[in-house]
Amino acid sequence: MEPAPDSYVRQLWLLQLADSALPIGTAAHSFGLETLTVEEEVKVEQLQAFLQEYLCESGRLESAFCQAAYRLGTQGRDNPAFEQEWVSLNTRLSAFKPARESRTASATLGRRFIQLVMRLGDWPTLQLAWHAARQADVEMHHCTAFGLVGGVLNLGQEATGLAYLQQLLTGLVSACQRLMPLGQSQASQILWNLKLTVVEVMKQSKTCNYDDEQLSCFTPMVELASMRHPALSTRLFIS
Repeated sequence: MEPAPDSYVRQLWLLQLADSALPIGTAAHSFGLETLTVEEEVKVEQLQAFLQEYLCESGRLESAFCQAAYRLGTQGRDNPAFEQEWVSLNTRLSAFKPARESRTASATLGRRFIQLVMRLGDWPTLQLAWHAARQADVEMHHCTAFGLVGGVLNLGQEATGLAYLQQLLTGLVSACQRLMPLGQSQASQILWNLKLTVVEVMKQSKTCNYDDEQLSCFTPMVELASMRHPALSTRLFIS
């Protein structure tokens, strides 16, 4: 089935793909937050500020790769270098993720995301991307998979970038609700307050190229926490 031209259908597709209930395993990962919480480096009163900084660093990086993948997805098989660029996109992003647990989590979610979407319809570009990554033995990250699907389904670059950042933020807040005394109302307030940051981050990363030498991400506290995560005596999350 080819993507329907109806804009309302595309909006509904995007809402479904960005839903935290999407069965790809997002709820099993905290991306280092569990370690920071156990070690009391991040507490409820610091959470909004922490998440804002997270969006401005990790969020900006992933949004840039997500939107680059979106542009690649709109070209599809008409781009003779599609396979090479898709592999390069994911290889470069892997280099930005020094912590094995977080890198593996991102790749696991990306692989499951593309697998799920390929079962929902017949989109040859996704099949091509899947086989290119498998043949090159590279990881397919969640943000690049999300962006690629957005491009293939013509969901809109800005909308796809915003949706990815929103589901990223929602997933982190949901993890915090299981890790610290964070109630529903307070969680909702944090998500509401950070909407402007989500928009600003999307706009900042809109024109970035994944091979831009100035593209960077400096989150040593989060990366080191992710590296220490396997050493926790008790773990609720995989990462």
